[in-house]
Amino acid sequence: MSDEVMELRLVVTAPDYAEAVGFYRDVLGLAEREAYTSEDGSVTILEAGKATLEITDPNHADYIDRVEVGRRVAGQFRVALQVTDATGTTRTLTEAGASLIAAPTRTPWNSLNARLETPGGIQLTLFEELGD
Repeated sequence: MSDEVMELRLVVTAPDYAEAVGFYRDVLGLAEREAYTSEDGSVTILEAGKATLEITDPNHADYIDRVEVGRRVAGQFRVALQVTDATGTTRTLTEAGASLIAAPTRTPWNSLNARLETPGGIQLTLFEELGD
């Protein structure tokens, strides 16, 4: 295919822009690629490593929620970030204003997953791959 996709970009419209930028850039540590401010508003683009698009049917989404949280809580969209320390990152993000939905839990696919709601209302899974 000659028109291949080069980047997946998730765009978050946050009512409190400064709080959201501070949370993702300063607390979570995503590197700032570029930022623009004009009379029409502000935007900051942060680097988040490798991007994938995970598509699931409602039954499997239900299953993931039951494993990570114990009940169905996610809407149509949920962001998942792989981290090196799910427990430590969960603590850091909740101290910075994220709401804890479920503490880190070992999953059947051998990862440690936590669920939070970020400033701006995005549901976030933090996952740490535990290996074999």
